[in-house]
Amino acid sequence: MMMVVIDGEKLTVEDVHKVARERVKVGLAEECLEKIKGSRKIVEEKLRSDETVYGVNTGFGDLANIKIDRSKTEDLQKNLVRSHASGVGDPLDEDIVRAVMLLRINTLAKGYSGIRFQTVNTLIDMLNKGVHPVIPSQGSVGASGDLAPLAHMSLVLMGEGEAIYEKERYSGKEAMEKGGIDTVELEAKEGLALLNGTQVMTAIGALAVHDAEHLIWSALIAGAMSLEALQGTSTAFDGRIHQVRPHPGQIRCAEVLRKLLKDSEIIRSHKDCDKVQDPYTLRCMPQVYGSAWDSLDHVRDVLEIEMNSANDNPLVFQDGDIISGGNFHGQPIALAMDLFGAAISEIGNISERTTDKLMYEEESGLPPFLAEEGGLNSGMMIAQYTAASLVSENKVLSHPASVDSIPTSAGQEDHVSMGTIAARHAADILENVQNVVAIELMAASQALEYFDLEPGKGVKAAYELIRSQIEPLKRDRPLYKDIKKIKDLISSGELISKVRTELKEPL
Repeated sequence: MMMVVIDGEKLTVEDVHKVARERVKVGLAEECLEKIKGSRKIVEEKLRSDETVYGVNTGFGDLANIKIDRSKTEDLQKNLVRSHASGVGDPLDEDIVRAVMLLRINTLAKGYSGIRFQTVNTLIDMLNKGVHPVIPSQGSVGASGDLAPLAHMSLVLMGEGEAIYEKERYSGKEAMEKGGIDTVELEAKEGLALLNGTQVMTAIGALAVHDAEHLIWSALIAGAMSLEALQGTSTAFDGRIHQVRPHPGQIRCAEVLRKLLKDSEIIRSHKDCDKVQDPYTLRCMPQVYGSAWDSLDHVRDVLEIEMNSANDNPLVFQDGDIISGGNFHGQPIALAMDLFGAAISEIGNISERTTDKLMYEEESGLPPFLAEEGGLNSGMMIAQYTAASLVSENKVLSHPASVDSIPTSAGQEDHVSMGTIAARHAADILENVQNVVAIELMAASQALEYFDLEPGKGVKAAYELIRSQIEPLKRDRPLYKDIKKIKDLISSGELISKVRTELKEPL
């Protein structure tokens, strides 16, 4: 049986996808047990010595100067979780909740949090047995981490809050009972160890990056198909052009486009026409999509560093020191997810403009709006409207959340990242662009109906897969189901897999 082994050091975006969506089980690496127990022993020694340690025997935030009697340290942690569970909005999707739990376990496994092994193991049991806390999507400012949403996660360990088990919503206590999992009585430092971190913004980001990599491939396939339908040239993808401006993503995109268009009879048929250059939306795909790809690679790097980091506070070191710092601050994720949103928005901008070109007889030489009996039928006119509305929405969503900060906790937390807002917006942008690219693929496939010649090998494979899902448009019909089917081909990776198989070479 496949299992993701958690050691606090080597978790990847692919691991997050497997656990979050494929429900692969997780286990803790043996070496983590001693680290967890060692840091817990230090916390208990500090308690016995009555030394003042933030979050262990003090209040939180602006209340940090209030020392808590040793007899009340357990109540302190329970109250922390209860008071911080103040989120609002629609619950996070199940895959995001599972990713959050996985990432929190991975951070705790590093042994810098002072939590008991029993508590970590309870979180592992919840993940493996499918007890998923109900976590509201709004309420985090991204420093001190994702406090509110992680508090909702932690309530369920205590037998409080709410959780989903086998698709039914229960109280936290009922869900834990149905899953056969004992609840936890939190002890000193444990509430803070569960709440203080960037796992929600990082979880949303990791799943978005996984899906965005499918999206870039799909956008290149759509662009190649549109180029064929608009009788463009592949000359702009000549490798020599891109080697003299050697951005890695640009080189990679040009190579992919060359392979998709290989052996195109359509392109060969108009090789000697009077047209000198294509519009930028076609000609500059390597430069624009390549820049997005390079940005995505950077975002992945940031996320994988973060998901394998100790990002709570204070941190417990094996030499006996407990040190307060700011690793909970979500600024690295906030900036990365704002970049992600801008990069993915640009893919949508190119895709929508290309779809628009397919609608104009003057631009394409095709029937207006790709409609049979235009006038009686409107064809794909309004599908392009939908794409336009989505890219316009993205222009609002891609405004950087990280440039805003509102002080919290009576000014003690006077700069916050808004990283979770950035991540949520990035995920919304991603879904919008999946639909925009799906519309381009639908329109470009319809445009190819007017050609008797064969397109490139990769384009043909994509066209045939789309035609296996939706019929050519002979007369008007509702298109929303067609768009959804093609979007599913993009998000599942089926479109990419089909094209790669047909080309018999890696893209």
